[in-house]
Amino acid sequence: MTMEMSALFWLIALPLLATPLVYFSGHLGQTAVRGASVNGRAARDVALAALLACWLPFTWAARDLAQTDALTLTWGAMALRLDGLGLLLAAVALVLGTLVALYSGPYLATERGQEKYYAMLVAIVGVMIALGCAADLFNLWVWFEAMAVASYLLVAFYHEQPASLEAGVKYLVQSAVGSVLVLLGIGLVLANTATLDLQGIGEVVAARGVVSPILLAAGALFLIGFGVKVALVPLHTWLPDAHSQAPSGISAMLSGVVIEAGLVALLRSLGPLTAVAGAATIWAILLAGFGALNMLVGNLLALRQTQVKRMLAYSSLVHVGYMLVGVSVALFTGTAVGAAGGLFHLLNHGLMKGLAFLAAGALLYVLHLAVGDHHPLTVSDLAGAARRYPLAALTLSLALLSLGGLPPLAGFMSKWQIFVAGFQAHNVWIAALVIFAALNSVLSLAYYAPLVNSLYRLKSSDLVWAGKPMPWAMSLALVALALPVVAIGLWPGLVRWLTEPAGVALLAVFGR
Repeated sequence: MTMEMSALFWLIALPLLATPLVYFSGHLGQTAVRGASVNGRAARDVALAALLACWLPFTWAARDLAQTDALTLTWGAMALRLDGLGLLLAAVALVLGTLVALYSGPYLATERGQEKYYAMLVAIVGVMIALGCAADLFNLWVWFEAMAVASYLLVAFYHEQPASLEAGVKYLVQSAVGSVLVLLGIGLVLANTATLDLQGIGEVVAARGVVSPILLAAGALFLIGFGVKVALVPLHTWLPDAHSQAPSGISAMLSGVVIEAGLVALLRSLGPLTAVAGAATIWAILLAGFGALNMLVGNLLALRQTQVKRMLAYSSLVHVGYMLVGVSVALFTGTAVGAAGGLFHLLNHGLMKGLAFLAAGALLYVLHLAVGDHHPLTVSDLAGAARRYPLAALTLSLALLSLGGLPPLAGFMSKWQIFVAGFQAHNVWIAALVIFAALNSVLSLAYYAPLVNSLYRLKSSDLVWAGKPMPWAMSLALVALALPVVAIGLWPGLVRWLTEPAGVALLAVFGR
């Protein structure tokens, strides 16, 4: 095995091999808390060590990828191919996974089943990295299913609470239906092209010079099936319950990277079907339509929310819309600027939304969970929270203002790149779409600004003054995510080594 293959192998293998170790270490490290057996500290430490260790092969892979278009690892019938798009997904998964493992220590300190939580957290990071590297449709589906199973177990972590169990079942049922549709689409592709290799499918389609109705039907099945995980409207109904009922660290993972992994799977599956001139335009128009719908519906639904985590969940629909706008501009024009902008926003959304959920979760913990109260965090609960918890209030405000697109924060920079790419297309319809996206960005401030205003009210609520101290691990995770949100806004070139190769790789997937 060459050094390049070794880097890719260990990047995926380390978290997957560590998963059973995390689980069993939790059972070996049981402690008694409030009369109950809790398996948290040892499992958290092993999980955190495993995720930190993954950064070494990631660094090797990133260095090797700078010298070539892709790293390929073949193991029997399974082929894995790491390109710029896969590296971007791996970076977001590792950043959030590592910080969520650190953050979750105090958050779940008194909860049972922590060994399962940390094991599934490590597993889902490895699975998402592998999903981003899948080189054929069947293995793409297998990794996608593994991600769905792991995320279901994490969503339903509080399975003794009816609302949490209901959210988990809804998520499971809708994900299962989506997976069946994807499998049907794979069957149609195999029947029509006699191969499941992504590059091989593209070659068959290009040789024919026309996309058959069967492949168009398969593409529609992929759009619906993967669209459930991406939360395309109207396939999004699982999202607000899952995000609000899961532990806050998992809410950050679901919104910050699981949705994005579904988008990568969708784009990889659609790409080979567009190897004929003009075919990419069809999907560009569809993705642009879903992007506009997501932005409008997500904003309108978020405006009504009084629960903080549900508001953040609905805002994820909006930001999926921005990503789709960037991708559709790239497919329509064939230029990498739009693709890089959409994927730049994918990276920034992972950081911003991860920070927002972790900061909101930290306030939920000190105000409710630390005293055994599982009521949801509402906007009114946060009145004057900055006076008692200045760090949590500041980081939540930074995340919200960045999500709203205010300069000089990360969200503004990626939205700006998408808008510029759209206007450079010199197309009336694309320009109208960009203006619509910009107006929706302004509309989002209608629910972000009142939340920030509540944090900085002069008079703090009684709930705030009765809150518990914030643990240092939570504070460290918040600072670690807030710094890049500010730094990328000031110096967007810091992540160009990730976003530009990802944009080029995305165009290559669609043969552009």
